[in-house]
Amino acid sequence: MIKDRFKEEYEEGSDLLWPSDKEDKITRQFYKDLSILSKNIQYSKKKKLKLFEQVVRIIKGKGWG
Repeated sequence: MIKDRFKEEYEEGSDLLWPSDKEDKITRQFYKDLSILSKNIQYSKKKKLKLFEQVVRIIKGKGWG
């Protein structure tokens, strides 16, 4: 069942516009993809930092460990 957007009005004067099921599904997928991409970027940065640390250790003569 696909629902269209609907508006919910409150006595205080505020109105909420709820997304349709299709819009909600697309939005959730977007944020899921964004989260996965963000995790991959953070992992990549950590990996590069560890590589840099290893290079510095080798230059200082402390070896691989």
